Amino acid sequence: MNKPIGVIDSGVGGLTVVHELMRQLPKEKLVYLGDTLRCPYGPRSAEEIKQFTWEMVDFLLTKDIKLLVVACNTATAYTLNELQEQLSIPVIGVIQPGARAAITATQNNRVGIIGTEGTIRSNAYSEALHTIKSDIVVNPLACPAFVPMVEQGTLSGEIATKTVAETLLPLKYFSDMDTLILGCTHYPLLKDVIQDIVGPQVTLISSSEETARETSTILEVNQLFNDELEPCYHQFYTTGDVEKFTSLTKRIFNSSIENLKSVSIEKVVI
Repeated sequence: MNKPIGVIDSGVGGLTVVHELMRQLPKEKLVYLGDTLRCPYGPRSAEEIKQFTWEMVDFLLTKDIKLLVVACNTATAYTLNELQEQLSIPVIGVIQPGARAAITATQNNRVGIIGTEGTIRSNAYSEALHTIKSDIVVNPLACPAFVPMVEQGTLSGEIATKTVAETLLPLKYFSDMDTLILGCTHYPLLKDVIQDIVGPQVTLISSSEETARETSTILEVNQLFNDELEPCYHQFYTTGDVEKFTSLTKRIFNSSIENLKSVSIEKVVI
């Protein structure tokens, strides 16, 4: 089926998922929308998160997408069930894939979770982990400074190291943690800094790879794979500044992203 896969995120973080989708599903067309104008979502209320998510979805539905990937952990936590119930296309979030990967990785059942205030407040990761393995010990920590830092392009250096070290300090008291879930798609862009702070004995889990694998499985089950031989044509949209978005994508992909446009998404009634 030669329809695109839609991907939404609160900003540029979802491009980590897009990168993995491109790698694992090179024949699939993608349409990405990052709501950089209203990023971050973490401090916002559940009502705002739902409204903004539905506005992004409404826009992507005009692109005739065949499957939706919610590449924002906060949006996944508050809207995934609703989206799956109300949309006629498959909808995939990033929390369940991340939880499954963490269960596979941990050797001692002690898993840390870092995310936005909204994601941590929702307890979505803790619930997902305990559903899979009831005796797992989790320690969630909100990291409100990380998303704005990434959106500003501060991915390494003295400021990034200082901010990450100060933010993750409470995790030092979570003894024997051997696995840490990066519960926001922005956080893999700080992966090297985070790894330096928590140490090499801790396995970092990004849901990007697992989400791409799940997307592949859903495409196969629903017979939605692109069966045409034409080259893929991806589309990228941002609600914010195109120049800033382009600068960050160059650092993520080591190349320019083509077909990037700025859009205004109108409010829809939920």
